[in-house]
Amino acid sequence: MNKIVLLGYMGSGKSTIAKVLSKNIQIPFVDLDEYIEEKAKMSVKSIFEQYGEIKFRRLEHDAFVELLNNDQNVIIGLGGGTPCYANNHELLKGDGVKSIYLKASIETLFARLSVNKSKRPLIADKNDAEMKEFIAMHLFERSFYYNQAQFTVSVDNKLVEQTVNDIVAVLA
Repeated sequence: MNKIVLLGYMGSGKSTIAKVLSKNIQIPFVDLDEYIEEKAKMSVKSIFEQYGEIKFRRLEHDAFVELLNNDQNVIIGLGGGTPCYANNHELLKGDGVKSIYLKASIETLFARLSVNKSKRPLIADKNDAEMKEFIAMHLFERSFYYNQAQFTVSVDNKLVEQTVNDIVAVLA
Protein backbone atom coordinates (compact mmCIF):
# COMPACT_ATOMS: atom_id res chain seq x y z
CA MET A 1 0.00 0.00 0.00
CA ASN A 2 1.17 3.50 -0.78
CA LYS A 3 1.40 6.19 1.84
CA ILE A 4 2.12 9.74 0.69
CA VAL A 5 3.38 11.79 3.61
CA LEU A 6 3.46 15.59 3.38
CA LEU A 7 5.63 17.41 5.87
CA GLY A 8 6.85 20.94 6.39
CA TYR A 9 6.63 23.95 8.66
CA MET A 10 3.28 25.41 9.72
CA GLY A 11 2.03 27.57 6.88
CA SER A 12 3.79 25.54 4.18
CA GLY A 13 0.39 24.45 2.86
CA LYS A 14 0.31 20.79 3.88
CA SER A 15 -3.46 20.57 4.43
CA THR A 16 -4.45 22.83 1.54
CA ILE A 17 -2.17 21.04 -0.91
CA ALA A 18 -3.14 17.57 0.40
CA LYS A 19 -6.85 18.25 -0.19
CA VAL A 20 -6.27 19.19 -3.83
CA LEU A 21 -3.79 16.33 -4.32
CA SER A 22 -6.34 13.93 -2.83
CA LYS A 23 -8.96 14.99 -5.39
CA ASN A 24 -6.49 14.79 -8.26
CA ILE A 25 -5.12 11.31 -7.56
CA GLN A 26 -8.20 9.84 -5.84
CA ILE A 27 -6.43 8.88 -2.60
CA PRO A 28 -8.00 9.95 0.72
CA PHE A 29 -6.28 12.57 2.87
CA VAL A 30 -5.86 12.34 6.64
CA ASP A 31 -4.63 15.32 8.66
CA LEU A 32 -2.62 13.79 11.53
CA ASP A 33 -3.70 16.43 14.08
CA GLU A 34 -7.38 15.91 13.21
CA TYR A 35 -6.90 12.13 13.43
CA ILE A 36 -5.38 12.52 16.92
CA GLU A 37 -8.23 14.81 18.00
CA GLU A 38 -10.78 12.23 16.82
CA LYS A 39 -9.05 9.37 18.65
CA ALA A 40 -8.45 11.37 21.86
CA LYS A 41 -11.86 13.06 21.71
CA MET A 42 -10.20 16.39 22.52
CA SER A 43 -8.33 19.14 20.68
CA VAL A 44 -4.56 19.18 20.26
CA LYS A 45 -4.56 22.41 22.27
CA SER A 46 -6.43 20.69 25.13
CA ILE A 47 -4.07 17.70 25.05
CA PHE A 48 -1.11 20.08 25.37
CA GLU A 49 -2.79 22.04 28.19
CA GLN A 50 -4.00 19.03 30.21
CA TYR A 51 -1.26 16.46 29.61
CA GLY A 52 1.73 18.34 28.19
CA GLU A 53 3.83 18.01 25.07
CA ILE A 54 5.36 14.62 25.93
CA LYS A 55 1.94 12.96 26.09
CA PHE A 56 0.92 14.66 22.85
CA ARG A 57 4.09 13.52 21.07
CA ARG A 58 3.43 9.94 22.22
CA LEU A 59 -0.14 10.08 20.88
CA GLU A 60 1.15 11.66 17.68
CA HIS A 61 3.75 8.93 17.13
CA ASP A 62 1.24 6.14 17.81
CA ALA A 63 -1.30 7.70 15.44
CA PHE A 64 1.34 8.14 12.70
CA VAL A 65 2.44 4.49 13.02
CA GLU A 66 -1.21 3.38 12.96
CA LEU A 67 -1.86 5.29 9.73
CA LEU A 68 1.30 3.91 8.12
CA ASN A 69 0.36 0.35 9.06
CA ASN A 70 -3.21 0.74 7.75
CA ASP A 71 -3.74 -1.37 4.62
CA GLN A 72 -5.17 1.44 2.50
CA ASN A 73 -3.58 4.05 0.26
CA VAL A 74 -3.63 7.39 2.06
CA ILE A 75 -2.15 10.87 2.01
CA ILE A 76 -1.00 11.86 5.50
CA GLY A 77 -0.45 15.50 6.39
CA LEU A 78 1.88 15.73 9.38
CA GLY A 79 2.00 18.43 12.01
CA GLY A 80 4.96 20.78 11.63
CA GLY A 81 6.82 19.16 14.52
CA THR A 82 5.93 15.52 13.84
CA PRO A 83 9.16 14.53 12.04
CA CYS A 84 11.27 16.00 14.87
CA TYR A 85 10.08 13.70 17.68
CA ALA A 86 10.04 9.99 18.58
CA ASN A 87 12.24 9.12 15.58
CA ASN A 88 9.30 9.83 13.30
CA HIS A 89 11.77 11.01 10.65
CA GLU A 90 12.88 7.37 10.30
CA LEU A 91 9.31 6.42 9.33
CA LEU A 92 9.54 8.74 6.30
CA LYS A 93 11.71 6.15 4.54
CA GLY A 94 9.62 3.03 5.16
CA ASP A 95 8.40 0.55 2.57
CA GLY A 96 5.51 1.94 0.57
CA VAL A 97 6.09 5.45 1.95
CA LYS A 98 6.66 8.43 -0.31
CA SER A 99 7.56 11.45 1.81
CA ILE A 100 7.55 15.00 0.48
CA TYR A 101 8.92 18.06 2.24
CA LEU A 102 6.93 21.17 1.27
CA LYS A 103 9.73 23.68 1.52
CA ALA A 104 8.92 27.34 2.03
CA SER A 105 11.18 30.34 2.62
CA ILE A 106 11.02 32.40 5.81
CA GLU A 107 9.40 35.20 3.79
CA THR A 108 6.67 32.92 2.41
CA LEU A 109 5.96 31.44 5.84
CA PHE A 110 5.89 34.86 7.48
CA ALA A 111 3.45 36.21 4.88
CA ARG A 112 1.14 33.19 5.21
CA LEU A 113 1.27 32.95 9.00
CA SER A 114 0.78 36.69 9.59
CA VAL A 115 -2.72 36.49 8.15
CA ASN A 116 -4.12 34.20 10.86
CA LYS A 117 -1.47 34.13 13.55
CA SER A 118 -4.08 34.37 16.31
CA LYS A 119 -5.00 30.74 15.49
CA ARG A 120 -1.38 29.63 15.96
CA PRO A 121 -0.51 29.48 19.68
CA LEU A 122 3.24 29.36 19.01
CA ILE A 123 3.25 32.76 17.30
CA ALA A 124 0.04 34.48 18.44
CA ASP A 125 1.80 36.81 20.88
CA LYS A 126 4.78 37.73 18.70
CA ASN A 127 5.35 40.99 16.81
CA ASP A 128 6.63 40.86 13.22
CA ALA A 129 10.35 40.89 14.09
CA GLU A 130 9.90 38.23 16.80
CA MET A 131 7.83 36.12 14.46
CA LYS A 132 10.45 36.19 11.67
CA GLU A 133 13.14 35.31 14.20
CA PHE A 134 11.02 32.46 15.60
CA ILE A 135 10.33 31.02 12.13
CA ALA A 136 14.00 31.25 11.15
CA MET A 137 15.15 29.57 14.37
CA HIS A 138 12.53 26.82 14.11
CA LEU A 139 13.31 26.13 10.45
CA PHE A 140 17.00 25.87 11.28
CA GLU A 141 16.32 23.46 14.16
CA ARG A 142 13.93 21.32 12.13
CA SER A 143 15.71 21.32 8.76
CA PHE A 144 17.61 18.09 9.49
CA TYR A 145 14.32 16.26 10.09
CA TYR A 146 12.47 17.85 7.19
CA ASN A 147 15.33 16.97 4.86
CA GLN A 148 14.90 13.27 5.67
CA ALA A 149 11.95 13.28 3.26
CA GLN A 150 12.55 11.44 0.00
CA PHE A 151 11.48 14.43 -2.07
CA THR A 152 11.49 18.20 -1.63
CA VAL A 153 9.02 20.44 -3.42
CA SER A 154 9.30 24.21 -3.13
CA VAL A 155 6.05 26.09 -2.50
CA ASP A 156 7.48 29.61 -2.85
CA ASN A 157 5.66 31.83 -5.38
CA LYS A 158 3.45 28.98 -6.58
CA LEU A 159 -0.26 28.43 -6.79
CA VAL A 160 -1.62 25.34 -5.04
CA GLU A 161 -2.24 23.65 -8.42
CA GLN A 162 1.40 24.20 -9.47
CA THR A 163 2.64 22.61 -6.26
CA VAL A 164 0.25 19.66 -6.68
CA ASN A 165 1.53 19.18 -10.24
CA ASP A 166 5.11 19.20 -8.91
CA ILE A 167 4.16 16.52 -6.35
CA VAL A 168 2.44 14.37 -8.98
CA ALA A 169 5.60 14.67 -11.13
CA VAL A 170 7.94 13.47 -8.33
CA LEU A 171 5.59 10.59 -7.50
CA ALA A 172 5.44 9.40 -11.13
